[in-house]
Amino acid sequence: METFLCKLDPRTKILIILLFSIVIFIINKLPVAAFLLALSLLLRFFVKIPSQNRRYYRFMLAVIVFILLLQMLFGPGERYIIKPLIPDFVPYLGGIGSLKWDGILITLIIGCRLIALLALVSIFTVTTGPYQIALGLNRLGLNYRTSYIIVTTFNLIPLFRDEARNIVDAQKLRGMDVFEKGSFIQKLKAYPSLAIPLVLGAMRKAQIIGTAIDARAFGVYKTRTWFQDLEFRRWDYLIFAVCSALSVILLSLNFLIK
Repeated sequence: METFLCKLDPRTKILIILLFSIVIFIINKLPVAAFLLALSLLLRFFVKIPSQNRRYYRFMLAVIVFILLLQMLFGPGERYIIKPLIPDFVPYLGGIGSLKWDGILITLIIGCRLIALLALVSIFTVTTGPYQIALGLNRLGLNYRTSYIIVTTFNLIPLFRDEARNIVDAQKLRGMDVFEKGSFIQKLKAYPSLAIPLVLGAMRKAQIIGTAIDARAFGVYKTRTWFQDLEFRRWDYLIFAVCSALSVILLSLNFLIK
């Protein structure tokens, strides 16, 4: 389904992503972060982004749990759940460590910010093609070689994901189903069997891409021509103005809430 976001100028979407990325990294109040997360997920639902598989959600949950442990153990705060973490009677290590309530609040804020950022980036990549991204970056002042590097990075992410899936399927045909049914320790031990072919395949693809762009004399000229031109329209100005006003409101609420 094509939405109005697909028709926006890619420069508008790039500027909006940069604007909200700055806002996401500035806000540090839970109500504001939760509100931004709700807006991002609502927009993601409106654009009809394909849902991720269970591995993606499990990975995100593992990242948030890891952040929670770090914040509860080493983050700031004076409200303790357990203090000390190691009893005093333990030789040498007694009295060390603590778990803080403040770590839970900080983790909720970080989780909202992280998921909101990923939602916005997924909306941008789905509604904007690689050529449009490169053209938009070039029209914003980047040279076309830098634009190509950024766009190539976006294109390689799904290729690596598909390559990893093919490697896992090949191993399953050989009777190795540890990545599907194995425990965490077993998966960790089997990780080199996935990482090594993936890295070698990435190096091979990089060599092929390098040979292809050298054969086309890529980078010889300082500028290049584009078969499509960009033009800001009323919707671009309107959407950017709305997003700018929303960013100001979010930052204002963040500094007003105590």
